Amino acid sequence: MADTVLGTIIAGGLSSRFGSPKALALVDGRRVIDRVTDALSGVTRHVVAIVNDPALAAAFGLPHRGDVHAGAGPIAGLHAALGWAEEDGFEAALALACDLPFVSTPLLRMLCTTAAETQADAVLPESDGPRGVEPLCAWYSTRCLPAIRSALERGDHRLIGFHSAVRVARVPLERVRTCGDPALLFANLNSPADRDRADRVARSGRE
Repeated sequence: MADTVLGTIIAGGLSSRFGSPKALALVDGRRVIDRVTDALSGVTRHVVAIVNDPALAAAFGLPHRGDVHAGAGPIAGLHAALGWAEEDGFEAALALACDLPFVSTPLLRMLCTTAAETQADAVLPESDGPRGVEPLCAWYSTRCLPAIRSALERGDHRLIGFHSAVRVARVPLERVRTCGDPALLFANLNSPADRDRADRVARSGRE
């Protein structure tokens, strides 16, 4: 598994609502980017970042690239991640948002296991979120690249806009719950208040 999947952290956004780079925010004294990196490192030795800001990329301390399709949003980050994976001979990429302080290695392993079991092109965990799935905490085969390129060419920037052209498997919510509380696993930082809540949760968990 460690040699077939590229761990990719998608950090191309501007963090405009947060007010500063949310990947560098501290949760229980640790940067969120380091928490996400640690979760990925439990699955693969190869962890990289898709980030457009050179200063932010330097702060991450990870191998990095920017988007190829500027201004297309998160799907451009996924496109860049899978392009990198394909170039370097990986079969797939684990794509994670940069602001998931509680994402866990067991969940990421479950995504990889489900991919092997189902032979799907994309594996997404179910959640209670508005989409019902989490496309930026997911496993994607490089086989998705043609469908993503087509979506970008037609101006469809939705993260799930290419799904009808690939085989998608969903990890049922009850299985996700065996890895932790989905409300925490997929909790992201959209505001300083979110960061404060995450910090309180993290601190209470270690006391």
